[in-house]
Amino acid sequence: MKTPAELKYAKTHEWVRFTSETECEVGLSDYAQDALGDLVFVNLPEVDAAAVKGETICDVESVKAVSDVYAPVSGTVCEVNEELLDSPEKINSDPYGAWLFRLTDVTDTDDLMDAEAYISCCEEEA
Repeated sequence: MKTPAELKYAKTHEWVRFTSETECEVGLSDYAQDALGDLVFVNLPEVDAAAVKGETICDVESVKAVSDVYAPVSGTVCEVNEELLDSPEKINSDPYGAWLFRLTDVTDTDDLMDAEAYISCCEEEA
């Protein structure tokens, strides 16, 4: 399981890459994409939608099931990765390059974990 040290992680298996103090990219962790299996569809949020930490922001569909993606922080969606609409499998092949959406006005970051804590969380789940 790849877990880049420069990212932050949520217990719900989303990663967060801060691009500034108030902006970030969000994607699914390597652990999540592996557990989901081959992704076949991504339902991205609308630009300008409010992301509320802990609430469903979008979903992904794999050959196994449809799974909710939760907002790991609060903010406003400022961009979505439209490439994933045609190629959701990019999340499987490059989970840390295939961000789902970008947020601005980011708040509620206190519960994010560093890579070491996230690895421990995944080990407890397994």
